[in-house]
Amino acid sequence: MDQFYTEALPDPLEGKKGKNGFIRFVVDVFETLILSLILFYAINAISARIRVDGFSMEPTLQSGEFVIVNKIAYNAGNFIVSEPARGDIVVFHYPRSPDQEYIKRIIGLPGDEIVVRDGEVYVNGVQLDEPYIKAPPTYAGTWQVPEESLFVLGDNRNNSSDSHNWNWLPMEMVIGKAVFIYWPPTEWGIIEQPVDALAAP
Repeated sequence: MDQFYTEALPDPLEGKKGKNGFIRFVVDVFETLILSLILFYAINAISARIRVDGFSMEPTLQSGEFVIVNKIAYNAGNFIVSEPARGDIVVFHYPRSPDQEYIKRIIGLPGDEIVVRDGEVYVNGVQLDEPYIKAPPTYAGTWQVPEESLFVLGDNRNNSSDSHNWNWLPMEMVIGKAVFIYWPPTEWGIIEQPVDALAAP
């Protein structure tokens, strides 16, 4: 009886499969890195993360909290998304030292007359309803907000470097609108903006 013996030979495609698998892995890692970079730059183009440093926005914001800022809240390139509104909390480059970033609340819009007297703030002759402030202001003054500018104050009125002592904020200095507290976790939440900051006449 004839006997036939067969010898198992290695599959010539097996080595190629291993090589192809490694190449596929490298490509996947490369694609993941590229996608991560794109997402990183896209997120940074539309938002910023800032740390509140100081007590000028108490009680609304506490020193040490981290806040997400919407950088396209008011404009996206050549498109106006929305207009700044009275009561919005904004982050901006400090006009007297642009490398510093401040966070304050919008009180006056272009063309507004701001009057502070007897612990109250008036906009165009109408008193503001401000449940968010720490204490009534102890200073007094009158300001006329020019075009393309804002009048901003800290919620901790008597412990804040703001428009009451360095005048108005040029719109071009605004970085964006503060929208969300993300640290510490116990303070997570949307930063509420007053629906209507003006009290009834």
